[in-house]
Amino acid sequence: MAPRGLSADEKRVKLLEIFHETKDFYQLKELEKLGPKLKGIVSQSVKEVLQSLVDDGLVQGDKIGASNFFWSFPSHQGAVIQGRVDNAKEMKISQQTQLLEIQQSIEREKSTRIESESRTAAIAKLQYMKKELAKLDEELTAYGACDPVKLEETRRAITLGKEAAIRWTENYSALLPHFLHHSMASIEDVRKYLEIDEEYEDIY
Repeated sequence: MAPRGLSADEKRVKLLEIFHETKDFYQLKELEKLGPKLKGIVSQSVKEVLQSLVDDGLVQGDKIGASNFFWSFPSHQGAVIQGRVDNAKEMKISQQTQLLEIQQSIEREKSTRIESESRTAAIAKLQYMKKELAKLDEELTAYGACDPVKLEETRRAITLGKEAAIRWTENYSALLPHFLHHSMASIEDVRKYLEIDEEYEDIY
């Protein structure tokens, strides 16, 4: 059975190891030779992997004379990852604030309105987001070694969670002008039919 090739994430980790273990500066052609020899990275994929690390700020590069040199030190990687963890924590706090506002809004409406499909959907969405937030809490507590791959996955999860929190509240404002333009209904009738009072605002 042929040996399994390295995944994209494994190639990133192993290419970083070359920099961190040697603490040296390299040109692309040097890395294309060292990658297969030291870490089993296919030579043709070294350039793409290196560029992804540069784009993520994990490897630095500069042109000296006519040549481009690349380098990365463990201390710099730690600073980059810590910055991303801090950003993730800030986004989590922002999401917690949004969740609290949604919960308070639902509780206010609970005391004045009878059960409706829209309220039931809102409560279900809130419960889902609470579960997602709990998952993010667990991942943030696991950032001891700060695996770059896990950090990227968490950042995408936080972004998707934030976008979901905004998207489910903005549909009303987006569709209302279009509906009013193509119908004979008044905005008061539409609000009354949808059980939406004058204090409604989108959450951003």
